[in-house]
Amino acid sequence: MNRKVALLLSGGVDSSVALHLLMEQGVRPDLFYIRIGADEEGFTDCPSEDDEILVRWLARKYDLHLELVSLHQEYWDYVVRYMIDTVKAGRTPHPDMLCNRVIKFGFFNDYWGKEYDHIATGHYADKEIVNGTHYLATAADPLKDQTDFLAQITYPQLQKALFPLGKLTKDEVRAIAEGSGLLTAHRRDSQGICFLGKVNYNDFLRKYVGVKKGPIIELDSGKQIGEHDGYWFHTIGQRKGLGLSGGPWFVVKKDVPSNTLYVSQGYQPIEQYGDVILLDELNFISGNPMTGDKLPVTFKVRHTPEFTAGLLEQISDREYRLISQDLIQGVAPGQFCTLYDADHHICYGSGVIERGERLLHNSLE
Repeated sequence: MNRKVALLLSGGVDSSVALHLLMEQGVRPDLFYIRIGADEEGFTDCPSEDDEILVRWLARKYDLHLELVSLHQEYWDYVVRYMIDTVKAGRTPHPDMLCNRVIKFGFFNDYWGKEYDHIATGHYADKEIVNGTHYLATAADPLKDQTDFLAQITYPQLQKALFPLGKLTKDEVRAIAEGSGLLTAHRRDSQGICFLGKVNYNDFLRKYVGVKKGPIIELDSGKQIGEHDGYWFHTIGQRKGLGLSGGPWFVVKKDVPSNTLYVSQGYQPIEQYGDVILLDELNFISGNPMTGDKLPVTFKVRHTPEFTAGLLEQISDREYRLISQDLIQGVAPGQFCTLYDADHHICYGSGVIERGERLLHNSLE
């Protein structure tokens, strides 16, 4: 195949199998490893050295050109700063969403990728081309699908993107890696935020946002039942990490000016559920799919294999209202809501959640 492909390697099993599959298709990609780690900021346990050893090994194994490039400053200026500013405002950030749009398909393309026909990654996502239009499609593995991490990319970025793993499950990917003798076959998946690697998220917040003690208030009684280290460590709907006995306890409200967390006890406290989501800055990747007043959609408000049905309606030039078929737990302002077609196959894009509300009588008619 006469395609010029740049493949972004991470040192993990997914991107290394993406490389193997491209080679099987007759594509010899140029390999790139992006240095965006936070180790320069004092975190010495980022796994960049291990990653670099593995990507160099892959380049030798397949006899391919490899470049190690740095986008650390761009990452700090556009992604890390966004995350810090968002948590300081009491909202929930999604840095991986910006990493894909701004770094992997943004600055990388501007600096190095512009000479290539495609930028390939190890994301679990797929593409479909219908009547000449490219669409982001969900992967074969619903547990690993990463379209909700890609839902802010632009249409030109999607046109150029290549997702070799889209039709494979994680088990199949590991089996290919093992059968091909790849050193990454049994490497653990990264659980950290893109730029943090092994760094604990709360440790990062302590370093760059700090600690400020505040009260934990039981919503129903108004009594203080504990103390926290800062509202930025917590998000709406959170259950773990509160350090309270007699639970389960859920964060249902945050008062940013007073640094106060409000919690509710029980397995399903109604205060943390809503069925209306107000969205801003909605990014439709392949064009606005709305042809009438309301559009049937499915959606996610967090990384999960489950989808929820709803109706999307536009209420102003940039604002949309999503009415959910079901009550949704923990709708967090600042987080992204990812929108799909009714069959949850095509990803339309995503928008920033401004707030969640609850209807007294929810009807999707």
